[in-house]
Parts: sequence; structure tokens; C-alpha cells
Amino acid sequence: MTWTVRLEPIGVTATLADGQPLIEALVDHGLHVLQECGRRGMCATCHVYIEQGMAQLSPKNRREERTLAVVTTAQPHSRLACQTKVLGNGVVVRVPQGMYLDVMEDIEALIGRRTEQDLVHPITGEVLVETGKLITRSIVDQLRATRIQVSEYLRQTREASFSD
Repeated sequence: MTWTVRLEPIGVTATLADGQPLIEALVDHGLHVLQECGRRGMCATCHVYIEQGMAQLSPKNRREERTLAVVTTAQPHSRLACQTKVLGNGVVVRVPQGMYLDVMEDIEALIGRRTEQDLVHPITGEVLVETGKLITRSIVDQLRATRIQVSEYLRQTREASFSD
């Protein structure tokens, strides 16, 4: 069985198999999602808002709830696309405004250019560079430092779970 999901504001309707995670719709439609944690619900780089159809989705698990608790832009209808499975039609997903970059080289190439859309922090969703503003070296350094912090946190979490 397949279900349709609407992705806004890009205006795309995606088709997902029963129980397939929302992140598949995002990736399949060209949205660059960092996926730093390997789709384990720990990094929040796939944070989305559900506008309609929350009942057509799998319930939040404890890991997703803990991760969303630290996301400053999270709302009651927030979900992590990697942890959210589609179980029916009528789901409308709002992708946070801005541009997520999945490779540091992508942003290195943008230094000194004006952004075509907001450049957002990959974890918090905070706008780092507004549309039309210049991307500076300090912004790139901030993103690099964040990525290192996230990688270190995920490494420690993996080690702790293996030692339990």
C-alpha cells in the first residue's frame, strides 16, 4: 500500500510505501538533509513540521522526543523525518524555511556570495544568513564547529550504548 504526502512550501506531492519514513520523501525530492546521525533520530537535521495528518503517522518514540526537546524551533507538531513513518494519506509536511547543506564543501564554495534563501543552522534551525546577505568565513567556521560537536556527541552516545 502507498500513501501520498504533500511537501510545503515546495508544493510537491510524494508517494511513500506504508511505514516508509518521511525522510525518503525529502531526499527523493532533492532536499539536502544533513543526516549527521545516520537516520537514528539523534541530530535533528531532518526536523519538519506536520501541518495536517498527524494521526496518519507513527507515534513519537523516546529518542525523537528527547532530540526535539533540545531543538529551539520545535513546536508541538514538530517531527524528525527520519523517525516518522507514514501510515495513511492526508499528511502535509512543512519543511523549515531555508537551505540545509549536506556537505561542508557545498558551503565552502558559497563564501563571499549572497544567499538565494535563508541559510539555516543544521541543528537548531536558527537563521545564520538571511536571504540576500553574504556568507562569511565566520559562518562557515560556525557550521564546521557545530558539525564537529554533533559528531563527537554521536560518537559518545554510540560508545555509551555499546557499554550498557
